[in-house]
Amino acid sequence: MTFRVTLFTRQDCSLCDTAKEDLKALQSEIPHELVIVDVDRQADLKAKYGARVPVLETGSYVLEPPFDRQKLRATLGAARDRAQRLAEDLTPQQAKRRARANVLSRGDRISWWISNRWLLSLNLVVFLYVGLPFLAPVLMNAGLPGLARPIYGVYSFTCHQLAFRSWFLFGEQPAYPRAAANVDGLATFGEVSGLNEDDLLAARGFIGNEQVGYKVGYCQRDVAIYAAMLAFGLIYAATKKRIPALPWWLWILIGMGPIGIDGFSQLLSQIPGWPFWVYRESTPFLRTLTGAIFGFTTAWFGFPVVGETMAETRLMLATKIARLTGSVSDPK
Repeated sequence: MTFRVTLFTRQDCSLCDTAKEDLKALQSEIPHELVIVDVDRQADLKAKYGARVPVLETGSYVLEPPFDRQKLRATLGAARDRAQRLAEDLTPQQAKRRARANVLSRGDRISWWISNRWLLSLNLVVFLYVGLPFLAPVLMNAGLPGLARPIYGVYSFTCHQLAFRSWFLFGEQPAYPRAAANVDGLATFGEVSGLNEDDLLAARGFIGNEQVGYKVGYCQRDVAIYAAMLAFGLIYAATKKRIPALPWWLWILIGMGPIGIDGFSQLLSQIPGWPFWVYRESTPFLRTLTGAIFGFTTAWFGFPVVGETMAETRLMLATKIARLTGSVSDPK
């Protein structure tokens, strides 16, 4: 029986040329299907094998230099014998799994595409998530409430959308905070809307008007979080994914600490009858600052981790593609 042997090589490698000649010379003695892969054509394979070539893989056997024809003969013989034993003892389920391992499935092709383009895809998703809430007030201002309201409706599932904690476009002010926030130079939400600032449902449902403008589809803190995540994603892409992950303890300390203090101190102080904190309302500046820090550090912690996982997936699939086709380009 024949079995597949993959030889990872590169250009201008005398050891690689010798290994190729030896393997071809052993074809008649130990029949095998030889697949030769130039690792310089794929970055992940080059990173794994570049300094080690020639590397031979067949089944569970891996052979690295130095080796000669005698060692190749012994390895090929052992691989042939093992393949024969496995073929004799295979159960139907094992045979199916083995067959899948020797075919590039649709799942493999999808995983390959994602692992090579995950950062572009993720940045695009975050960009759309950041941008759509700003489209809502643009549409309102253009007299298209039928198109704007579905955006507000969708984002209402992910954000409280309280008007006194949101940004406004096309109005007299960029924000209309509660009176309790004590922001100098800005009219309060109660003053411009005529609504009770403690009526959360009314504040949530208030979109705006021609005078005050129209609110963005999610709150100031969410704007800062996702905009900062997008900013890191673009920086990460510009540096070709060379930024290491932020340590988890720094993410908790720097990223979660400020937003936790600002958010929970505000929340707890506003519980009726709560005796331990003086009532406070955070300002647009604090919400934006703490949200931006949280979003940037979360992306700094998470993007490189996702990148490492995708690199492992890409290497595994690149090896499989090379083993099956001898090519390291996108599978068709």
